[in-house]
Amino acid sequence: MCILSDKDILERMKNEELGISDYNERSLTPNGYDLRISEISIRGKNELIKEGAASIPPRTMFYVSTIERVKMPSDVCAQLWLRTTWIRKGIIGAFGKIDAGFEGTLTLGAYNAADDVIEIPLKERFCQMVFETLHSTADKSYAERSGNYQGQTGVTLAPKK
Repeated sequence: MCILSDKDILERMKNEELGISDYNERSLTPNGYDLRISEISIRGKNELIKEGAASIPPRTMFYVSTIERVKMPSDVCAQLWLRTTWIRKGIIGAFGKIDAGFEGTLTLGAYNAADDVIEIPLKERFCQMVFETLHSTADKSYAERSGNYQGQTGVTLAPKK
């Protein structure tokens, strides 16, 4: 396993091996890329916040969809790490790994562990995606193995299949 540097990420994007739609130079880090918030859904409320900011009540679960749509090659997966800006405010992230061959926006789970309401502006950077190369190319990509969320757009809580 090897982590891709900013140079590696840009080279793979240039060669169309790796895709990040709505790419933003400010989001590129030395060893990853910061994903931005497109929309937020607060658990227990029947609304999808797509503009402005979301007010997350204390001790409440919420879901974030990314602006960026990622397209992973068959020899790269990615870890997701909550930005420390949000950790310092009391947010806890519940993230999975982005599988080789996945394509779509991401739905990320998070929790406000603070005693106060936390305002989260849309379009703000939320988590860092750190790309890792696989020792060898996957025999079957995410789409071929399960693909439950392949091609998703927006906050997606139920599998597509």
